[in-house]
Amino acid sequence: MPCGQSDSGAAPARYVLGVDVGSTVVKCHVYDRAAAVRGSSHRKVESLYPRPGWVELDPEVLWSQFIGVIKEAVQAAGLHMRQIAGLGISTQRGTFITWHKKTGKPFHNFISWQDLRSAELVNSWNNSLLLKVIHVIFTVLHFLTGNDRYLAPSFLTFSTHQASMKLSWVFKNIHEAEEAAKKNNCCFGTVDTWLLYRLTKGSVYATDYSNASSTGIFEPFTKCWNPTLCNLLSIPVSIYPPVRDTSFNFGSTDSEIFGVPIPIMAVVADQQSAMFGECCFHPGDVKLTMGTGGFWNVNTGEHLFAARGSLYPLIGWKIGEEVVYLTEGSISDVGTAIKWALDIELFTNVDETAEMAQSTADSQGVCFIPGLQVSGDDPYLCASFMGLKPSTNRNHLVRAILESVAFRNKLLYDIIVKKVHIPLRTIRADGGVSNNSFVMQMTSDLINKKIEKPANVEMSSLGAAFLAGLASGFWTDRKQLKKLRRIEAVFEPQKDSEEYRPAMDAWLQAMKHSPHR
Repeated sequence: MPCGQSDSGAAPARYVLGVDVGSTVVKCHVYDRAAAVRGSSHRKVESLYPRPGWVELDPEVLWSQFIGVIKEAVQAAGLHMRQIAGLGISTQRGTFITWHKKTGKPFHNFISWQDLRSAELVNSWNNSLLLKVIHVIFTVLHFLTGNDRYLAPSFLTFSTHQASMKLSWVFKNIHEAEEAAKKNNCCFGTVDTWLLYRLTKGSVYATDYSNASSTGIFEPFTKCWNPTLCNLLSIPVSIYPPVRDTSFNFGSTDSEIFGVPIPIMAVVADQQSAMFGECCFHPGDVKLTMGTGGFWNVNTGEHLFAARGSLYPLIGWKIGEEVVYLTEGSISDVGTAIKWALDIELFTNVDETAEMAQSTADSQGVCFIPGLQVSGDDPYLCASFMGLKPSTNRNHLVRAILESVAFRNKLLYDIIVKKVHIPLRTIRADGGVSNNSFVMQMTSDLINKKIEKPANVEMSSLGAAFLAGLASGFWTDRKQLKKLRRIEAVFEPQKDSEEYRPAMDAWLQAMKHSPHR
C-alpha cells in the first residue's frame, strides 16, 4: 500500500524517523526500538553558486527533497505512515532564509553557512576601532566582576560561517526584506525553522536552543537573541523565532503532506545531534565528526566555557530544566578534499584510500594544504599540494590528503586539552571519513588516545531520532539509549606520536608558506 494512504487497520506506532538535512545530502532513516535501521533514503543537496563565493540552496528543491526522502524511507521499510511515532529533524547549522510573515514567500534563497558574500564586511568589522573598544569594555567588566558571560564579548570576532554578518548583508541589500522588517512582517529561520513552518502550513514558527546558539546571534549565557549585536549590525530583533526545547512536541505535520499527521518531536543542529546520537551525555565526553568538515565537540555539562580563538561555546541541547553546553572546534575541507580527489580520479573508490596511503611508507615529502586553516579565520586561503617531485605518484598524493586530516585533528585536540579544563573521557568518531582506517589510526596515534567508532556512523539522524523518541515515550531514558549503542571498532595508539614529528613539522612549515588566492 502506498505510504501516504490511509488504513484503519494499520499497526500501532512502533518506529521513529530521523532526518538529517546536511550540507551535501538529505537523509532519512527509519529506526525500530532497538535503534536498528529498518529503511532509509537519501538525496543529494543541490547547492547553487550564483556568483563567486556565494553558496545558496533553492528552498523549494530542498523542501521536495526533504518530503521525498521521508516517503521513500518509510516505503523502503515496508511501513505505513501511521506506524511512525515521531519525527526528529537534524539540520546543517547557520544556513538561513527570510520570508514574508503574511504570504510565506521567501525574500531570497537559503544562504549557506559556506557562503562568503559577507567576507569584506567580516574583515572590516574585525579590524574596526569599534570592535576594539568593545573588547576593552568587556575585558574590564570581566576583570571587575569575574563573570564569564563578559568573557565571550571580550574576544568577539566575526566569521563568514556565522549567520549574523550575512543577515546584516540581507537588510543592506534586499529592499523587500528591509521594508517587511520595518512593518514587523519579516521572519528569519534556519533550515529547521523553515521546515517546521512548511510542515505545519505556517502554524508553527520556532527553533530550538542548539540551532539558535549556532547562528552567532543567540547569546548562550543569557539564552536570548542578542539585542546588542543586532543593534550593532542593524538587524531588527523582531525577526527571530521563539526558542523551544530540543526534545519537544512541536506539533504535527499537516495531514495533507503524508496522508496522516506525524508528530514532530525534536529539532536539533547536526553536530549537537551527532553528539546525542553518540550518547556523549557526560561532561568530558568527546565527539569527533569527520564529514564535509571536521568537528570536535566536548560536553562541558552545565558550564559554558568562553574559550578564545578556534574554540567556541554552544548549547548542546535543552530538555526540560536541563541545559547541556558544548565547546566546539572545527576544521574545514575534510570530506570535501577527499571528494575532490575522487572527482579528479586520484582513485576510483573512497574505500581504496586507506590502503593506498598505507602502501607507501610516507608521502615522500608531499604536503596537502587544505582550503582553510584550523580556526577557519581566512576564507581566502586556497588548497594546494607542496613538495611535488617527478617520483610523486597518486598514493603519495592520497596519503598527503589523509595525513592533513590527522594533523589538523592533532592541532585541534591539543588546543582543547589546553583550553577546556575538564578531564576528557571517551572519544567517539562518526561521519563518512571515520570509515577511513588510516585517518582513524593516525589520529589515535597522534593524540595518544583510543577512539571508538560506532557500527552506524550516521549519527546526526540517530541523534534526532533519539531526541524524538524520548519526547514521544518511544524510549524511556538515556540509560536505555546507551544500551542500544553498537561499537564496530576501537582504534588504540600503536605508534609513538614522535614518529610522525618530521612529517608533521614539514606539513606545518608548508602551511606557513602556502599561497593565497
